[in-house]
Amino acid sequence: MSERVAVLGAGTMGHGIAQVAAQSGFETILFDVTEDLAGRGAERVLANLEAGVKRGKVTPEARDATLSRLTTSHDLAAAVAGCALVVEAAPERIDVKRQIFETISAAAPDTAILATNTSSLSVTEIAACAKGPERVVGMHFFNPPYVLKLLEIVRAQQTSDATVEKVRAIGERLGREMIVVSDSPGFATSRLGLVIGLEAMRMLQEGVGSVLDIDRAMELGYRHPMGPLALTDLVGLDVRLDIAEYLHRELGGEQFRAPTILRKLVRAGKLGRKTGEGFYRWDASGVREPAL
Repeated sequence: MSERVAVLGAGTMGHGIAQVAAQSGFETILFDVTEDLAGRGAERVLANLEAGVKRGKVTPEARDATLSRLTTSHDLAAAVAGCALVVEAAPERIDVKRQIFETISAAAPDTAILATNTSSLSVTEIAACAKGPERVVGMHFFNPPYVLKLLEIVRAQQTSDATVEKVRAIGERLGREMIVVSDSPGFATSRLGLVIGLEAMRMLQEGVGSVLDIDRAMELGYRHPMGPLALTDLVGLDVRLDIAEYLHRELGGEQFRAPTILRKLVRAGKLGRKTGEGFYRWDASGVREPAL
């Protein structure tokens, strides 16, 4: 089996997935549509590793070995050639993902597993446009992948048993804790997490509690490592809005209807940590204070 992994998309999730793959011993290619974007992703991996060294979580030798296994590319066909696994981490747009899978299923080896990191979109629909749809699967990592160990394996209608078993073996090597779910809008994690997040926004909107108190209720009362409003800032308010609209369209139900406060913040460009402000204000080091 090839030891090569390609990660498509060098953004928030993609660079983290590439880091995990390279740290786990895979020769890893980080692709994005321009050389600059791919390079920025690699720089973020370096910054993560340097921070790990400073905290004593990563040895200098492990940092150097990880970086030696990581390369970048802006040539999609070249990036996936010879790979055992291709993980797509492009924006959450079904048309974009379908086009990517149509391209990579023709360019990658016939034996390659083709995985999407989508957090909510139909893996079955993505697989439908691929050559060899039985090898298409959801591999939903969590942000940041080099800290959070959960891997949600999403089985499309076309996904074969052999593909699921191969992904389980890869997940073990990546140091993941795994769950396997059937393809359904929002899967298990995004569907549950979104409902909590949207309800926290409605509570804030109705004056039930402050940003800090609502988050502390879940952190201290239910041992969540991060409250739902802070987590929304980390995920991105625009991403949460897109998922809410998709689930409301697919499943109905008032629990998936996006609150007014979320729509207003997105319209104002306050998208969370990536823009410096959402429900919190964030500084460059990740320290936050309530913004509302």
